[in-house]
This record gives sequence, structure tokens and C-alpha cells, in this order.
Amino acid sequence: MENINLNEQPFNPLSDLISNEVYEILKSRGLINETSVRDREIRKKFKMLRANKMSAGDAIDALRDEYPYLQFDTLRKIVYNAPKKN
Repeated sequence: MENINLNEQPFNPLSDLISNEVYEILKSRGLINETSVRDREIRKKFKMLRANKMSAGDAIDALRDEYPYLQFDTLRKIVYNAPKKN
């Protein structure tokens, strides 16, 4: 039988922007765009890899290991075409 910790905090990829409680409320009401959150995480990881002197191509390949369902060109578009700010 699997051991589940009910007091464990849920994963909040936006913890630097909003609290876990707010994230859970928004998510439970369907107000979180999961694709946008995923893309934000990908851009964040790409910047970290590049800051560690990894080439852009190698960084995208490393991201492909974590997101195997995304193609190289899709990841390239995500990291280089950040959403427009209004």
C-alpha cells in the first residue's frame, strides 16, 4: 500500500508569484493555464542551463529529456518566443 502524506504541500510552480493556497484555489476553479505554466518552467530551466555555459542546442536537448513529448522545434519556440507583455 502506498504511503500518502496528507499534510504535504502541493507542488506550486508559481511559488515565486503566488502562495500555495492561492495556487490551489485557482487550479481547483480551472483558472490556471497548465500549458503556460509549463512553458514558463521550461524558459526558467533554459535560462539556468545557459547561465551554466551550456550551448543553446545542448540546453534544448537536455529539456527534451525532461519533456520527451515536445519536439526540438517546439522547445526552441517556447524558449525564444516569450509571451508578449501588454
